[in-house]
Parts: sequence; structure tokens; C-alpha cells
Amino acid sequence: MGIHKEGIKILIILVVCLVGLNLVIGHFFPGNEGIHYIIMSASFLLFLFILQFFRNPKVKVPYNDSHILAPADGKVVVVEKTIESEYLKEERIQISIFMSVLNVHINRSPAAGEVKYFRYHPGKYLVAWHPKSSTLNERTTIVLTLKNGLDIVVRQIAGIMARRIKYYIRKGDRLEQGQEFGFIKFGSRLDVFLPLNAAIKIKPGMATRAGKTVLAALP
Repeated sequence: MGIHKEGIKILIILVVCLVGLNLVIGHFFPGNEGIHYIIMSASFLLFLFILQFFRNPKVKVPYNDSHILAPADGKVVVVEKTIESEYLKEERIQISIFMSVLNVHINRSPAAGEVKYFRYHPGKYLVAWHPKSSTLNERTTIVLTLKNGLDIVVRQIAGIMARRIKYYIRKGDRLEQGQEFGFIKFGSRLDVFLPLNAAIKIKPGMATRAGKTVLAALP
């Protein structure tokens, strides 16, 4: 278990601010051990909360070209047929995974393939489970061409607390199954659009692990 690179700067700033706060409290309330203890305890708990958000666990990916793996840790909130209107412009099965602030927010490729299309969209910050968040919120759209020639779509969606989507890919890149391709800071959502003949292995309410949980099997 390590710390993700996206958290290093934030954690350093947080430590400096918390140490400064405790020094100020100590200066203005000398000898008041009760206040010192409360502030120190609150500072420690806040640091642990932010620290766990940026944890970077090692993942042993169960490589399988016929499987679509979860791109994020979280909970499945949507499994339904819908029209993917940005690129494919056809009916697909949409699987949406909501990530709370307690989840690891590393995003991993659900399958091996080449990035055929990539686009970043600035936008609003509706709650991630809002029906219109997938078209109105800050987001990215990734079209991944698999080894068998099939295209799938993966979409990062920022939530009401997530004000920054990070991505480490561009058009033409090749991704391995389970490879990290992005990070979203604080609560957010990942959508995956699969062909109608995919055999879905999950249902709403189920928990997922990025690069581990099998969402679907391709024919």
C-alpha cells in the first residue's frame, strides 16, 4: 500500500497547515491542555481521512481478453440500455460505478486496447448520481478499441466534490488491462458502455474493485 502521486502535494500542504494551526492554538491558549488535545486529535483524524483517500493499493489483475473489468472501486448504481450519443451513437449497455470519498479513486482500464478517441469536457458539478451528470458535468470520454476490434466507451465524471479529473492518456496510446489511466479527486463516477450481447456479471448495489471485479464477459 502506497500513496498516490496526486496526493503528495495536498498532503504536504495539509501537514503544514495543521502544524501551523496547532502552533497558533498553543500560542493563544497556553497551558490549556484540553483545547490542545481537541485540536491535535481533530488534526490527526483529518490527516488520516485525507491520507486514506490517496492510498494506492497494489492490484493483481486477472488478465482475460474476454472479460471487462471494473475501472474503479465503488458501487454499481446503473445497469441499463441507453444510447451512447457522443461517439458510438448507438444503443449500448451502460454500467455506472459511483465512488464515494471513502473509495480509492484510481481509474484503471477495463480491457487491453488502443485509445481510438479521447476528449476532455469542462462542465458543471452536479452530484455524480444525477441523471444528467454524464452529459453536463466535467468529464472525459475514452473510446478503447479492443484486440478483437470492438469499441467500448469509458467515461470519467466529476461529482459535486470532485473538482479535478486527472488523466494520463491520449489518442493512440495502448493500454493493458488494469493499467492506471486516471484519477478523480473525491466523490465521482465512472461509466462503461458495452455491446448489447455482453454477458453482464454484476447488478446495481454490488461493490467493485478496480482491475479486479468482472463487470461483463464478451461473446
